[in-house]
Amino acid sequence: KAPDMASGKECDERFAVAKAERAQAEANLGIDLTCFDRLLHKDYAIIQPGGVTRDKAETLASLRSGTRHWDRASVDQLDIRLFDATAVVTGRWCGSGRNGAAPFDYQARFLSVWVKEDGRWQNVAYQSTDIPAG
Repeated sequence: KAPDMASGKECDERFAVAKAERAQAEANLGIDLTCFDRLLHKDYAIIQPGGVTRDKAETLASLRSGTRHWDRASVDQLDIRLFDATAVVTGRWCGSGRNGAAPFDYQARFLSVWVKEDGRWQNVAYQSTDIPAG
């Protein structure tokens, strides 16, 4: 269906996925491990811009380490495509802060896959590519 022809249920699902995607980004600001644990699927995998891959346990351990501090973390330009209980999201990630002593300020395009299990959306796969500074 064309986006303007989406049913009310489809609109509700897109809204729920967008809300989960934003909550996951914002969880970086306070390193909200409870939020991350709830939003990341047990089979979660991330491919980071440098090609490093991590699973859910490794991602949570990295967050728990306390070496990263975020001053800004957000997503926008979301395009959400629904396929039954799966959502494929593309968008833009913006973040700044410190990783150890090194400051960072970057933008990236991302692809995020969400699945709906037990009535809630969980992120199962994520990949991002840096956007060069313009």
